[in-house]
Amino acid sequence: MKKYCYGICFLISVAINILFSIHLYVGDGPNQEISCRSSLTWSEKAAAEAEAVAAISCSGHGRAFLDGSISDGQPVCECYGCYSGTDCSELSPGCAADANSGDPIYLEPFWMQNAADTAVVISGWHRMSYEYADDPMMSPELDKYIRKLHSVAGNAITQDRYIVFGVGSSQLLSAAVYALSSQNSSSPSNVLASTPFYHLYKDQTRLFNSKNFVYRGDTNSWQTNNTDVIEFVTSPTNPGGELKKSVTGGKTIHDHAYFWPQFTPIPGPSDHDLMIFSLSKLTGHAGTRFGYVVYAVLASSFFQLSSVRWAIIKDKDVYDKVLNYIYLANAGISKDTQLRVLKVLKVAMKADGKPFFEFAYNQMSDRWNRLTSVFSKSTRFSIQPRHPLHCNFFHQTRQPSPAYAWVRCERQEDNDCAAVLKAGKIIGQSGSTLSAKDRYARLSLIKSQDDFELLMQRLTELVSLENHNIEMI
Repeated sequence: MKKYCYGICFLISVAINILFSIHLYVGDGPNQEISCRSSLTWSEKAAAEAEAVAAISCSGHGRAFLDGSISDGQPVCECYGCYSGTDCSELSPGCAADANSGDPIYLEPFWMQNAADTAVVISGWHRMSYEYADDPMMSPELDKYIRKLHSVAGNAITQDRYIVFGVGSSQLLSAAVYALSSQNSSSPSNVLASTPFYHLYKDQTRLFNSKNFVYRGDTNSWQTNNTDVIEFVTSPTNPGGELKKSVTGGKTIHDHAYFWPQFTPIPGPSDHDLMIFSLSKLTGHAGTRFGYVVYAVLASSFFQLSSVRWAIIKDKDVYDKVLNYIYLANAGISKDTQLRVLKVLKVAMKADGKPFFEFAYNQMSDRWNRLTSVFSKSTRFSIQPRHPLHCNFFHQTRQPSPAYAWVRCERQEDNDCAAVLKAGKIIGQSGSTLSAKDRYARLSLIKSQDDFELLMQRLTELVSLENHNIEMI
């Protein structure tokens, strides 16, 4: 009996040790994420600091940051517009609603809900080299996730394309013009865009003052037979939100910053020679300064591109020129930035992107419903019409929910719409800033919830005043 008991105990002991060894060395299998089985060492202090700063509420009307100002040993709250005080609890009476910039803070709640999965703690010796092991400037893993992102969203073809990263859209736009421009200084390429358009198209082209390209203005005023044209095609448009095609038929730069399911129905993947995308309008991380260009592989020798944001590219010569431009401009993109983008995109693509894009779309759709309700009561102001389209991502017909309202002042005497809105304590962007008439003004709808609520309050007051005056007459 004793021998029998000893044998049983021995077998149980062996089995327990085998199970323990499997758990220790194999874990949950080959697909498990990196986990911490031992206690934290050097990262513990950094994690505690990040948690402590994130826990500062600032009354919900601001944020404290690790790299922010310090007062009496404590991080200082950076308040949203119209709020002040040490804890951002004081609302300034009569404050104007600032709807001028395209600062995409509206997605902040989503990232706060996913704080654990998007946090990044890096060592002081993280990627100190200029280069990756497999690529001089770009993370191969991030390249893989960007291709997966477009496959999930269904908004761009990336197969047999090159992708180039850049420091936000500004750098990519100038790189694209440089790469597509004529190499013959006696006959420079003509740069065009359809009104209204992002002011950097014109401003950057003029700033660089190159002998190889020159800004020529609106596509509709272009009436020459010169075929050496570089056309900016903004689709969806900024600010109208309309899907557009090329007008000139020349070389094109498709700016797809807003071609995501939260802003517009996706009828199908874009399949153009040079497409530029931006992280800021996709996830709201404008401060990360990251974009890319996608370019297609063509046999045509005149397609030569350099890029920024991120670009999808066809032609190998263009791809090489893009890389050269970015290398000369800043020797590549920050490795820390690429790591953060990778973490963010992994979360955005969970469950094939459904939770993220549904959250973003619901935010924008709700804002447009409320905005439309206010403008429906006005005869003095109008906004751009929206037309429903079938969205291949959501598998249903939906209305666009653009990032901006394109407001038109209808009264004949209101020929400066931005000034009219400013008198009603609303700060917008004048139409002439976007090369349009000043009878129009742009209002941003992607700022923080505080900003949007104040904008709605000021618009309601302005329209109510208009209706009150009508009743008095």
